Parts: sequence; C-alpha cells; structure tokens
Amino acid sequence: MDMLNGADMGFVIFSAALVMLMVPGLALFYGGMVKSKNVLSITIHSYAALVVISIQWIILGYTIAFGPDIKGIIGGLDWIFLNNIGILPNADYASTIPQLEFVVFQLMFAAITAAVISGSVAERMNFPAFLVLIVLWSTLVYDPIAHWVWGTNGWLKNLGVLDFAGGHPVEINSGVSGLVAAIFVGKRKKARTEPHHIPMAILGGGLLWFGWFGFNAGSALAMNYTAVNAFVTTNTSAAAGAVAWVACEWILHKKPTALGTISGAIAGLVAITQGAGFVSPMSAIFIGLIGGALSFFAIAMLKRKLGYDDALDAFGCHGVAGIWGSIATAIFSSKAINSAGADGLIYGNFSLLKAHLISTLATGLYAAVMTFLILKAMSFVMNLRATSEEETRGLDVSLHGEEAYSGVNM
Repeated sequence: MDMLNGADMGFVIFSAALVMLMVPGLALFYGGMVKSKNVLSITIHSYAALVVISIQWIILGYTIAFGPDIKGIIGGLDWIFLNNIGILPNADYASTIPQLEFVVFQLMFAAITAAVISGSVAERMNFPAFLVLIVLWSTLVYDPIAHWVWGTNGWLKNLGVLDFAGGHPVEINSGVSGLVAAIFVGKRKKARTEPHHIPMAILGGGLLWFGWFGFNAGSALAMNYTAVNAFVTTNTSAAAGAVAWVACEWILHKKPTALGTISGAIAGLVAITQGAGFVSPMSAIFIGLIGGALSFFAIAMLKRKLGYDDALDAFGCHGVAGIWGSIATAIFSSKAINSAGADGLIYGNFSLLKAHLISTLATGLYAAVMTFLILKAMSFVMNLRATSEEETRGLDVSLHGEEAYSGVNM
C-alpha cells in the first residue's frame, strides 16, 4: 500500500464531489432558462442522468471506457460489475490512488455529460425516452469515445491526441449529439422564449464554474503542479470567455447582459477543458476569448440562420467551444508546462494539430451517426416527444404531476 498517496487521494475524492456538484449546477442553469411550466422537467433530467449513469457505470460503463483494450476501440468486459477493482491502484491511469477512486471520479464525468444533452431537447422530450436515450447513448457513444482518448492503447491516445479533461468525450461529443437530438426530436411549439428566472440560471452557472475546478484540476489525478496550472488556466479562460461574450453583446446590442456574462464564462470553461493541463495561463486568455466569441455567434446568429431548435444551446456552447478547444490545445500546448504532453503548432509541431483535426472529425462524426441511429431505433418502439397537449400544458404537470410555482405561469 505504500504506492497510495493520502494527499492525492484526498484531492481526487474532493474533485469528484466538485464534479458531482455540477449536476445541480446544470439543473439550475438549464432550469432558469426554460418556461416556468417546464423547470422541474429539465431539472429532473439532470438528476436522472446522475442516478441512471451511477448504475450504468458500475455495471458496464467503466469497463467499456477503461477496461483492457480491444483493438484501440473499446475496453473489454474484464471489469464488468467492477470485478477485481478495489484499493490497489492501476498504474495505467493513476498510480497513487485506489482504482475504485478513479472509477468514481470518472463516473461523475459520464453523468454530467449525459445531463448536458438534455438542454438540446428541453421542453418537449418524453421523460421515459430521455431515460432510455442516456443509457444507450452513454453505453454506445460516450464510453467508446472515452476509451479512444483515455483508455490504455485507445486509438486516439496512440495517435498522440492530448485531452486533459474531456474535450472529446464530454464537450464535442455532447454538443454534436445534442444537435442531432434537437433536430431529430423536432422544434418546440414556440421555439424562441425568454428565460423565466435569470438569477436561477446565473446561480447554476456559478456552481458550474466552481465545479469545473474539480473537473479540470482534478484530472491531474494528483496534487501537483499540473493540477495547479489546470486550476489557473480554467479560471483564466472562463474570465476571458465572459469578457468576449459581453464585448460581442455590447458591440452588437449596446447592452451587456447578466446571462451573457455567465454564458461566456461557461464557453471559456468548455474551451479550456481539453488543454487545461497542457497550456499556459497566457494561452488560456486567447483560448477563452476566442471560445466565448465563437459560442456567442453560434448561438446568436448561426442557430437562427440554420433554424434548428437547440433549446439551451448544448451545441452552441459545448460543441462549438469544444471543437475550438481541441484545435487550441494543438496550437498552444507546451512541454514546458507539462512534460507528459507535447509542443503545439506555435512551437513548430504541426503533427499535433493534424492529430487533433482527425480526432475532432472522428469524434463528431461518430457521435452524430450513433446518436441518430439510437434515436431512430427508439422511434420505432416509443414516443420520443411529449404530445402537443402536454407541451402546451407544460411538462411539469403533464409528465411529472407537480408545479414549481403553484398558480403561476411565466
């Protein structure tokens, strides 16, 4: 047991708890942006993701994502039901903490990723359909992509791709999958609506920002300099993303908004996720600025022009900023920051950018095709969306039998 390090164990378990806090944070962020008659519906989607994936991960998800490699594509079933997992570390992933602790840390990643997708289909997806979707999607989409990037001998890992905290399996994956789900399920009856409770959304965004420190810094899997650098770059990129978003609003609409400020911060957080442990704080400023601006234009202009109803902008934020984050990591990564990484394009290494362009395309394409196939198969056996009457009445009452604000319809 002398391999175990108490400081590392304490840091990672606390980081796992921070990532779990992102689930209620997301629930509040999404909840504030829907109509009052749908706030409980979107809230329970986030918590349902945590509940369902907590079981799926233990039974099957972890071994698919991190089990012994099968041809670089998927993990074997050696660790199904967490067989042979316990206090001993697995040096391939984290040599100073129990493997069971690594399991629970990664579980929280899988749960929050499934929850993100709910934003794309908010205010019209049937609750039973959402439950089936996240089980199938996590098993067939999230877990394999996680193995590609993080698993021992995963093909993207062997290609040289750097993904510190989930730019591929979490951000690009959820964003692209959310876009496909939004298009497949169809538009809401009234797609453009004002947020019913902006302070709630801002509080949720703040909790996401707080939890993201566990998400990114915790991905060092040890209390070391890499973790500290990831913490600093995470906060820096979030601040830069907020600056960029507000600047765009100010220039185009003459007024900076509170919701825009926190939305820009989240775009900056998404953008830095992949490179947090590989880039410098100064690089994080550029990553956040560009990530915030790209997400603003994707949400304010691209969505309107193309006409899809990505209700709470999973693609506009997680997809767009995540794709930029992958490219940015390949540009700004530095071995001076993390010797386990690689130098990026600004240091003369074009091969890393090439690997990241391949990985971004592969992740997006796989996520899009598999999400479409899952939804298509589901559509043959169940209703994917609420009825027109249920949508008009509100999903809180029609699907869950309760109201967030009794007698109020905002």
